[in-house]
Amino acid sequence: MKRLMFLGAGLTLALAAAPPLGHAQAPAAEPDVEPAAMAALDKMGAYMRTLNAFQVRAAATREDVLDDGEKVQFSSVTDLLAQRPDRFRAEVDGDLHSRVYLYDGKSFTLFARRVGYYATVPAPPTLAELSDRLDEKYGIEIPLVDLFRWGGPKASTKEISAASDIGPGVVEGVTCEHYAFRQPGLDWQVWIQNGAFPLPRKVVITTTTDEARPQYSVVYTWNLAPSFNDAAFTFDPPEGAKRIVFADASAAAGAVKK
Repeated sequence: MKRLMFLGAGLTLALAAAPPLGHAQAPAAEPDVEPAAMAALDKMGAYMRTLNAFQVRAAATREDVLDDGEKVQFSSVTDLLAQRPDRFRAEVDGDLHSRVYLYDGKSFTLFARRVGYYATVPAPPTLAELSDRLDEKYGIEIPLVDLFRWGGPKASTKEISAASDIGPGVVEGVTCEHYAFRQPGLDWQVWIQNGAFPLPRKVVITTTTDEARPQYSVVYTWNLAPSFNDAAFTFDPPEGAKRIVFADASAAAGAVKK
C-alpha cells in the first residue's frame, strides 16, 4: 500500500494556480506567484506565532493508494490544547488509531488507548525543541505540528512556484479567502479567515508525484481563549495500562550507517 505523506516540516502544501472565479479563461502558460497570496501566508504565519494559548479541533480525511491504484479513505479527529512554550495535549481518534499526547515541559507521554500501552520520556523545555527531538530520536511527529512551525524558519516558502488568490470562501460559516499554491510534488490550498484573526480554517493537499493524486484535507475549529489547568497536561495511567519504552530510531539509523 502506498501512503500519502503530508504536513512535513512547516506546511509545505499546494493547489495549481488558477484564475479568479467568475472569469473563465485559459490557464496561463507559465505558473505565476501573486504577491498578495504570498503576503497572506506571511500574515497568517506572523499571527500564528502570537498565539500563546489555543485550542483547536481538526477533522481530517486522508486518501491512501493501494497497489492496484484504488484509493481508500481514512478519517480522524484531533483535539489539541497548547500553551507556549511548554504545554501540549492532543487527543487523536481515527480509523487507524486512538492516541493521547501529553507534554508538561518536563516529560512527554504517548498513550495508545486501544492497546493500553504508554511510554514516557524526559523532554526539553520548549515545544519547538520537543518536536525536533521526537522526530530525530524516536521518529514521532506530534499532531498538527505545522501549526507551531507555520511562519517560522522551518516553513520556508522558497519552493513555491505558483500562488493564487482564488477568491472568497466560507468554512463552517466563517468567511475566508481561498488561496492556492504549487511546489514540487504538491498542490495545496488554504482557506484563511478574514478580519483581525487570520487563522487557517481549511487545508487541502494533493500529492502530484502519484498519478492517483491522493489528497489530504483538514478543517480547523479554533478556540483562542481556552480554560485549563496544569492537570490537563499530566498523564494519569488508567487501570491496566502498561508502560513500555520508545525504540530509539536515531540509534538504529546510526547502527545501519556503520
